[in-house]
Amino acid sequence: MTGALAALVVGAAFSLAASAVLVVRIERLGERFGLTEAMLGLVAALAADAPEITTAAAALAHGQRAVGVGVVLGSNVFNLAALLGLGAVVAGRIALHRRVVVLEGAVGLWMAAVSICALAGVIGPRAGLALVLLVLLPYAWLSALRAPHRTRVRLPPAVRRWLAQALSEEELEEGPALHPASARPRDWVSALTGAVALVVVVAASLVMERAATSLGTRLAVPGIVTGGIVLAAITSLPNAVTAVYLARRGRGAATLSEAMNSNTLNVAFGLFLPAAVTGLTTGGSGGVVAAWYAAMTVAVLALAFARRGLTRPAGVLVIAAYAAFVALLATP
Repeated sequence: MTGALAALVVGAAFSLAASAVLVVRIERLGERFGLTEAMLGLVAALAADAPEITTAAAALAHGQRAVGVGVVLGSNVFNLAALLGLGAVVAGRIALHRRVVVLEGAVGLWMAAVSICALAGVIGPRAGLALVLLVLLPYAWLSALRAPHRTRVRLPPAVRRWLAQALSEEELEEGPALHPASARPRDWVSALTGAVALVVVVAASLVMERAATSLGTRLAVPGIVTGGIVLAAITSLPNAVTAVYLARRGRGAATLSEAMNSNTLNVAFGLFLPAAVTGLTTGGSGGVVAAWYAAMTVAVLALAFARRGLTRPAGVLVIAAYAAFVALLATP
């Protein structure tokens, strides 16, 4: 047991350190290739999610489906509490444009709804992956477009203008918030370092998943608890630290974007992509976690829309909801 605990701690340390390096390298390469601020935020979120995604994929590949589901959806619940709830408490208020709330919220709610349907057995994991990509790919494509091109997208004029304005409002904060180092001629070094960091994240995540699963088995802890509470919190720490930093700097849109993008990418690449190959356990505690994730997403977005942001009392409520989630999941 001592060896498994030590492996979990060491794996977590290596995974979190390597993911921090990976995010910086990805941001630098994104600047090199001229990505828009919105697309850079999406790519950076994917890099920051590497520990969650690889840990969940490893669990699903090893047949630990409850652990895999728990890591992804538990991380998403943790993100809402730590990135937005704690961010609002520390900063006092996270100010947001309503267009940004609606845009990010629409994508986030779609992911939550698809997750519930899959875990309830209404749709299979492959259908879930198709439905997730149906929204994620157009969202990524719009994010990749430069501002002048967004107004030429073949959509009704009112919708086209609204989307362009929402993305522009989001980018006003994401650009200064990301501030990657300027591209340099020897950026192949960044690419090589990023590749090494990715390998370390994958290897460390495999160690974490095996160690946590072994500990859970020995202590008779259900897989959904091991994944949804322990691994979910550990793997989400880099995102939490970054979001609190952004919230304190008054970057509300960037904070919300990081939280929602992280949750979206977790569902797409941490849950449905590997589950399309390995299968997905339906019902039971996984359905409870999915329902809680969806309900907290709705509540956070409703509060943010009504008050044009999240206040400190709202942040306390979100954190309290996460505490209730932990208590519910940990109760036999």
